[in-house]
Amino acid sequence: MASHRKPRQRLLSGGAVRTAATLVLAGAATATAFEGTSQADPQPTPAQVGAEVDRLYGEAEEATERYNGAKVKADEAERELSALREESARKADRLNTARRSLGSLAATQYRSGGLGPALQLATATDPQDYLERASLLTRAGDRTAAEVAAVRRGLDEVGQLRDRAAGRLAELRARQGELERQKAVIEGRTAAARRLLARLTAEQRAAYEAGPAGAAPMGAVTAGAAAPAPAPADGSRAARAVAFAYAAIGKPYVWGATGPGSYDCSGLTQAAWRAAGVSLPRTTYTQINAGRRVSRDQLAPGDLVFFYSGVTHVGMYVGNGQMIHAPRPGSTVRLAPVDSMPWAGAARPA
Repeated sequence: MASHRKPRQRLLSGGAVRTAATLVLAGAATATAFEGTSQADPQPTPAQVGAEVDRLYGEAEEATERYNGAKVKADEAERELSALREESARKADRLNTARRSLGSLAATQYRSGGLGPALQLATATDPQDYLERASLLTRAGDRTAAEVAAVRRGLDEVGQLRDRAAGRLAELRARQGELERQKAVIEGRTAAARRLLARLTAEQRAAYEAGPAGAAPMGAVTAGAAAPAPAPADGSRAARAVAFAYAAIGKPYVWGATGPGSYDCSGLTQAAWRAAGVSLPRTTYTQINAGRRVSRDQLAPGDLVFFYSGVTHVGMYVGNGQMIHAPRPGSTVRLAPVDSMPWAGAARPA
């Protein structure tokens, strides 16, 4: 995705802060209760802890994709706001030039003994109000009429641009508020997951990381598992995207990241296909519609594979029933079986 200036972060209002806090507390409530089991109660097993951590990370990833979508829209609103302000400034300069020209004409009228409509307009404190009340075009000569008409058009154009800019500013602030809310959800869920994982032994945490949801890093294929598929070398765009994904193995998952040092799931697939010359949208739920849909039995290297009912996770198919993906916070880009998560669909970028 092209680099854009980040929107300036704004402090949330009291209501927005309360909303964000409510979202975090609601999502973390189960984890808190889970962590707070009394000594008299049975302690959760590592499998139960892992299941709860999976749930929290799943909610964090769903919030990450909402964050990514809000970030795209915030960037668009900021770019349009900047363009509107620049256009408004240019038109205001032209308007001032027209008013100065009209003032020069008015001065000539004054020296010749008259206080014509041009001078009245040039010296008015509220030119727009004057234009609306006066019948200049019927009382002035052709040159004066043309000057007045130019000022009228300029005032209208600048006013319209400023109205549009005000609308984009309001939209930008709303998007920034959404970013803050989703950020609070993400950070709340991942913090709760880390607290749960801290209760496990190092061996248990390693077992969790190597489980089906995360699979294993490159070179850690266990006996009986499918061997990593070699990256295709036919020079096609799909081959270039797959080669990029292989080169990213081992880089950390960071929510909202699009590379080059770290990625989230949709950031990785977007970056891989961008390296192949194909522009993909930013989020999982838009990437699934960014190419030809393919069935599971038609998968080819480079295809995007999506998971969960909300289409909240994406990886890149590389062959042999495997994909490369950025699994979750605390993990790295890695190989994993396509059947390790609930299937949602696949798409082949064009």
